[in-house]
Amino acid sequence: MSAADTTTPAKVPPPRPAPQRAVPDRPRRGRTSNGTAVPWVLLAPCLLILVLVMGYPLVRLVTLSFQKFGQSQLWGFQPAESVGLANFGTVLGDGEFWAVVLRTIVFAAGCVIFTMVVGMLIALLLQRVSGWLKTLINIVLVASWGMPVIVATTVFKWLFDSDYGILNALLSRLPGVELIGHNWFASGPQGLAVIMLLVVWGAVPFVVITLSAGLTQVPKELEEAARLDGATGWGVFRHVTLPILKPIIVMLTTLSVIWDMGVFPQVFVMRNGHPEPEFQLLQTYSYDRAFVVNDYAQGSAIALLTVLLLLGVVAVYMRQMLKIGEVE
Repeated sequence: MSAADTTTPAKVPPPRPAPQRAVPDRPRRGRTSNGTAVPWVLLAPCLLILVLVMGYPLVRLVTLSFQKFGQSQLWGFQPAESVGLANFGTVLGDGEFWAVVLRTIVFAAGCVIFTMVVGMLIALLLQRVSGWLKTLINIVLVASWGMPVIVATTVFKWLFDSDYGILNALLSRLPGVELIGHNWFASGPQGLAVIMLLVVWGAVPFVVITLSAGLTQVPKELEEAARLDGATGWGVFRHVTLPILKPIIVMLTTLSVIWDMGVFPQVFVMRNGHPEPEFQLLQTYSYDRAFVVNDYAQGSAIALLTVLLLLGVVAVYMRQMLKIGEVE
């Protein structure tokens, strides 16, 4: 018997069956539709309120801007007539309208710049003060932010009053300064500067609180690394803090432009309900055309042009935010 016959052949283990792949459960159509419908159901009350509150006025505004509509049409003595683009042609061909537009842009730009600069300085200051002082400043900011516009305007009217204003009395104590009896509203630039201070005073708290929240998200390690590399305080702010805060700054700037372009009660109350021509801004000018001159069609056209101008600002904001999103 040979060695090949006496050797027991090795047993080969049987092949293991291939593991069966788990077939994922197909999502049910009912679940998908319910998941998509939930956000719309939650947004439905808000959307309904917006349609009820703003839908009809906006449609009516657009309709009036293409009609001839005055007191006779308001009281029903004459029917409203469609005039096409005649109201827009009259408004755009009026030199006074362009003067108001330029004044509004300059006023809004001044308010936005001062608001953002002062707000940023106060927000940076809050990062370097003690806890109790920071709490006190925040309380003051919230209190001033919560003050009604009419109350704040009345306070500023008293501060800058020509006869009883405390500001004239305080400034007159300075050497070589005599402002007793000075009327700050005798000229348009001085009066608008006072109104600008009022707008900035009411807008700064929101900017400070928002920027303070954003500053808490700036990594301290990046600031320390920049200082170790020899960067000054301005360099750290410019190359580290500012890029991180850029989305917040863009948002605050856009909101400030929209709010400051729509300033109405501050000018209206400060000038006792009758703003002079050198104090007219777009909102007060539209109101004056509609309810003083009783030309509701031209007032609606001016208001609609203001809305289109603000939509341009929103478009710039959306473009900037999309750029920031692409970089991130």
